Amino acid sequence: MNLKTLLGQQPVMPVLVIERLEQAVPLARCLAEAGLPVLEITLRTAVALKAITLICEALPALVVGAGTVLNADDMARASDAGAQFLVSPGSTNNLLKAATQQPLPWLPGVSTASEAMTCLDHGFTELKLFPAEAVGGVRLLKSLAGPLPQLTFCPTGGIASGNAASYLALGNVVCIGGSWMATPELLRCGDWTTISTLASAAARLRG
Repeated sequence: MNLKTLLGQQPVMPVLVIERLEQAVPLARCLAEAGLPVLEITLRTAVALKAITLICEALPALVVGAGTVLNADDMARASDAGAQFLVSPGSTNNLLKAATQQPLPWLPGVSTASEAMTCLDHGFTELKLFPAEAVGGVRLLKSLAGPLPQLTFCPTGGIASGNAASYLALGNVVCIGGSWMATPELLRCGDWTTISTLASAAARLRG
């Protein structure tokens, strides 16, 4: 499955910070049942890689990616854990080189036209705009659509239910990334009902 098809399966990709390993599978199941089976597990915690493995083993129908991938070692460790795609907040020269030498789809992060053009030079046409709201958000994406119509974006950063629709209305946005449906606070208290409700609403945003 190519990256654009993968990202286009749902309007919102949950960006998850999992601090307690025992919550990994219940969280993934809750999100999938609500209509969000494509997940990004950020490599920001000590249990993130193990969480990816557990989810992939317990729920093989889901598509689980690794986020906050910062270097080639992260790429290798995420792949070994079972990740099916990779996401980075930026796109350094070392990352661009490493990404072409490994088989997993990679979503590189950009925040400027120059960074987007550099990724395009390396053959990457699906990009993560990050941090979306801070660098211009909807206005920036509209501006990039004219000179760079071959690019599509998954904007992430500062996006929540209140402004999600404005991003999803853009022709160069394939999906958005967000954490509002499963915040660390909701996870700490195990509020599965609220997580399910927010995820269900997110899954219907483009429907």
